[in-house]
Amino acid sequence: MTRWQRLGLTTAVGAVLAVGATALVVQALEGSAESTNTGPAKTAQVTDAATPAATDDPARATPTEPAAAVEVEAAPVLSAPVAAQVDYLLAHWPLENYNSAEWGVLGENDCVNFASQAMIARGWTMDSVWSSPKNGNAYDASAAWRSSTAFMKYIAQAGKATALTDQQRDQVKVGDIVQFDWDNTGDRDHTGIVTRVEKVGETISISFAGHTLDSDYRSVDTAITVDHPGGTAYYWSVP
Repeated sequence: MTRWQRLGLTTAVGAVLAVGATALVVQALEGSAESTNTGPAKTAQVTDAATPAATDDPARATPTEPAAAVEVEAAPVLSAPVAAQVDYLLAHWPLENYNSAEWGVLGENDCVNFASQAMIARGWTMDSVWSSPKNGNAYDASAAWRSSTAFMKYIAQAGKATALTDQQRDQVKVGDIVQFDWDNTGDRDHTGIVTRVEKVGETISISFAGHTLDSDYRSVDTAITVDHPGGTAYYWSVP
């Protein structure tokens, strides 16, 4: 073999090795992407004759576009009045932590008494219609202080909040008042205060705190579908 023949053979072998190395790099990149493949497989576009399996192995297909991420809305920063309101709710919702020495307890129907206390913690002030003597006897409080229906009428007449339906959840915020009509007769059967609003994509979930089924983050949806099927939720948006 002449010197020029030997040089030609060396060049040819080097070219084959280089092509083979390129094919190995393509395979490594495809393999690292397989774990993120969430859609139908696409055939890898590799035509190197040194690696024919590149076009035949479906496991080495390139990934499709990943699914769009679901948007989760961050919780808003609470104002000082609302933070004080929520702090009060979370401190006094359990039976063993009822603030009964000051406000008393309305037997097994203490929901509005507790909601009224939370509104005081937020900064609302009593008047001739909505008041409690704060003497430890909740039955001495006015009807608007201890009745869900009377409380509803008081808020509407006083103009302290804006009425919202359950179809307006996008306007509900932490610190707002939630009321329920379990039998859809037009009155109000239960009252709580919103403690959480979660927005995931187009879905809005609302939780509330209250007495009479003591809770800190009770689901509105559970209340009207599991606890009281067919019930309706209403809200008061408090400025």
